[in-house]
Amino acid sequence: MKTNILILSTMFFSVVGIAQKDEIKTADKALKSGDAMAAKTALDGASSLIASADEKMQAQYYFLRGTAYAELAKKGTAGAFDEAISSFKKVSEVEEKSGKAKYGSDAKEKLSGMTADLINSAVEDNNNKNYEEAAGKLYMGYQLSPQDTVYLYYAASSAVNGGHYEKALKYYNELKDLGYDGGGMVYKATNVSTGEVEEMEKTQRELMVKSGAYKDPVDEKTPSKTTEIVKNIALIYTQLGQDDNALEAYKDARAKDPKDVNLILNEANLYYKMGDKEKFKALMAEASEVAPDNPDLFYNVGVINMEQGLIEDARKAYKRAIEINPGYVNAQLNLSTTYVNEGNGLIDEMNSLGNSKKDIARYDELKEKKDSLFRDGAIILEDALKLNPDNQSILSQLKNIYGALGDNENFLRLKKLTGE
Repeated sequence: MKTNILILSTMFFSVVGIAQKDEIKTADKALKSGDAMAAKTALDGASSLIASADEKMQAQYYFLRGTAYAELAKKGTAGAFDEAISSFKKVSEVEEKSGKAKYGSDAKEKLSGMTADLINSAVEDNNNKNYEEAAGKLYMGYQLSPQDTVYLYYAASSAVNGGHYEKALKYYNELKDLGYDGGGMVYKATNVSTGEVEEMEKTQRELMVKSGAYKDPVDEKTPSKTTEIVKNIALIYTQLGQDDNALEAYKDARAKDPKDVNLILNEANLYYKMGDKEKFKALMAEASEVAPDNPDLFYNVGVINMEQGLIEDARKAYKRAIEINPGYVNAQLNLSTTYVNEGNGLIDEMNSLGNSKKDIARYDELKEKKDSLFRDGAIILEDALKLNPDNQSILSQLKNIYGALGDNENFLRLKKLTGE
């Protein structure tokens, strides 16, 4: 009885082995005919018992599986790149264990070829604004080709574009740990027949210039991306609300580029958020010293102060921006808005007053103050209008101020100028 059981057991495994071989043969034929999906289906049929097969069959199975998924990846099948890569890597694991190499070199070659497919697919994903998928593929491309660190850099950029900050942070920190610089040299020359400047490899450029087809070779140095990376790390920590990590990152970023005004402003804003107003003011002053003639800097200083409710400091910054650039429309609009907002801030108290003699006197006092603030806002925009007479934002805001003041004559004048 025991003998019969052993015989039946042996027969069972023999039949299973034959079935596995048939599925693998079917998959091989399907791939040769260009039907990757049929190959996948056949291999799925052999997958449950492949662990019990010998190493040779396992290596063939994973090689065919990797090939099938690599083809499916090119057609856009979700998750196919992951499956292909893991299968090809499994080939090497199996053959290293067995000591017999048959499919390993082909698997490595296919893995190498997949890098280009991943990058091309990532470019398409970015164009379609599928940023998370693009980031994942670029990171896989970097893992397959670690010497091409630029793929990791682009993976981080794609993750940021999609708002996937934790993933971007992981990639940026990896770049930082690697000491990635990203700078380099770009080689260009002018195409004689078209007159267009083209970028190419250095050796190719030299040959084309010697041939006479190109002229005027130019070497352009691309800037280092180190500062950008540490800056983005700091900004992402801020975005994630990890203030202590953000401050440490700002220290690194400032050490790389102590004169970066936007870094100073961002760090200042973080200190304000954390309640350290003295540090905030010191950094704002530092920013002003770093770029004393930069109107954009003073505009940004004004915006930050305005957001923090520091109206007088905001006005001072906006006025400096306008002094440097008299036609700075956004600074003029915001400066005017500080007066309008201050005037609007008096309305609640005005509405809360009663009909007593004291309340009426207080109402008249507040109304005069409000109207005076509105007129200050109007004067700023009337001056702005002299340099930008057709700016619709200025015209619209000025019209609204005159409407709130009850100045019907000027209201109708501005209404006409806006084309209403």
